[in-house]
Amino acid sequence: MDVYKESKRLAIEIHKLSLTLPKFKLYEEGSQIRRSSKSVTSMIVEGYGRRRYKADFIKYLVYAQSECDETIVHLDFIFECGSLQNEELQKKLENEYDILSKKINKFIQWVDDNWNDFPDKETGNK
Repeated sequence: MDVYKESKRLAIEIHKLSLTLPKFKLYEEGSQIRRSSKSVTSMIVEGYGRRRYKADFIKYLVYAQSECDETIVHLDFIFECGSLQNEELQKKLENEYDILSKKINKFIQWVDDNWNDFPDKETGNK
């Protein structure tokens, strides 16, 4: 899944970025942004693990989308508090998380419209 691959790539980028923060931000805001960015990927995986139940799948994809928004807020805090001096990097990451959020939203819509079209592997029923 593209949203999984993209969320994981971004989480790794955020993790590396967070480790460059000043010590006083490393354990506060750094920890928060690491957790929210990794939660995007975790929620996608957990939802996929529950894919047999369409509502659960969608619920976890919505959680993943929410974690994208939370990560953007943490990027804003880090930049506006002066811990991240690179505005270009901040804007790039925010844009990439915004795009990921939109991709997750489209995937949610696709799952909602199409997921019942897949037959159950055990019974063959839709």
